[in-house]
Amino acid sequence: MAPTYKTITVSDIGVLVAMMREFYAIDNYPINSGISENLFKEFISDTNLGKAWLIFSENEIIGYLILTFVFSFEYQGKIAFLDELYIREKSRGKGIGKQTLQFIQAEARKLGLKHIYLEVESHNEKAQQLYLSSDFDFHKRKLMQYKVK
Repeated sequence: MAPTYKTITVSDIGVLVAMMREFYAIDNYPINSGISENLFKEFISDTNLGKAWLIFSENEIIGYLILTFVFSFEYQGKIAFLDELYIREKSRGKGIGKQTLQFIQAEARKLGLKHIYLEVESHNEKAQQLYLSSDFDFHKRKLMQYKVK
């Protein structure tokens, strides 16, 4: 059965943060549930920040995805960062990731996005293969960061 997608609402924040804790635990990333809850409230209240969906299979929540928006002159308009894509372990390996990427690509066209970026852990070869098989490719530039203090 194909997954379905529901735009997140404030009432979904509890389940979203619980799944974020599962997701972040995979690579031992720190998470502050209170901060995440507040970020979801801010995100939901401003559609210019992006869009997020819960992923369902057979009426059960099995994951979530978050697209955040950026405006780029280089890419001539609005681009997105696939900030998070999480599918619970018991639902992996069933084609749901591939179908979810097809959903994201269709939504990107509807939203007028020019480009989608994402990060993937270097050790997560299964995810890399999934993205490559869905027409994502490795960017030739190196991602850098600056933490504002």
